[in-house]
Amino acid sequence: MMNQISQRRLTLGVAATLLFSTLVLGLFGLFRVPAVKAQDATTSTPRTITVVGEGKVSIKPDMALATIGVEVIKPTVKEASAENKATIAAVLEALKAQGIAEKDIQTSGFSIYAERYNQDGASEQIRYHVSNNVSVVIRNLDKVGDTLDAAIEAGANNIYGVNFSVSDPTKLESETRAKAIDNAKAKAADLAKLTGVTVGDVVSVSEVVGGNGGGVYQSNFAKSDMAMGGGGATPVNPGELELSMQLQVVYSIAE
Repeated sequence: MMNQISQRRLTLGVAATLLFSTLVLGLFGLFRVPAVKAQDATTSTPRTITVVGEGKVSIKPDMALATIGVEVIKPTVKEASAENKATIAAVLEALKAQGIAEKDIQTSGFSIYAERYNQDGASEQIRYHVSNNVSVVIRNLDKVGDTLDAAIEAGANNIYGVNFSVSDPTKLESETRAKAIDNAKAKAADLAKLTGVTVGDVVSVSEVVGGNGGGVYQSNFAKSDMAMGGGGATPVNPGELELSMQLQVVYSIAE
């Protein structure tokens, strides 16, 4: 009788142990982290052709920009400042008389500085320089020479060159970009032919900034030396402007 009871207890113990083990394994399987599949280590590199296309367009300018200034040197700053003020006022009136609008005249620089010097072994002396400069937009190119002459006659003694430009470059820039794209297409086709591939779609386009990129105006106008007064107007020939632009274009290589 005792042996039967012991065997029955042993059987129940084994069954309980098996049941517990099954539950543990079931739970382990339930929360088990799935195995990560190994990925292919090889990666495909995009096959592309990169070129820089350049476009150039020539155009006649329709406006001129000049910096006109008055410099006065006197023993005292009060004298220099007063004379400079009167002279620059006369210059501004002369510019307006030539048809220059108020909006096209802007002060671009004003300075006062003391110059110390010795003369004939005398003690140090001081004289004062007072300068006043204005930037002027001349929209009638036929009157550039007359305008400069009028400013000089009124007392201007500094002319910092004449630069020519266009008032609205939007259409010019668009035409230049179109030529740059055509140039890029031709370069890409040539490279593809040399390497035995075929040009695909455009992947990216960007303007090249710096150097000759980003829209650079190059002035090739011929300008005679500006005479300070004398017979006839100061000879100025606007010539032509050239806008150059570079675009970097990336093409895919067709499969």
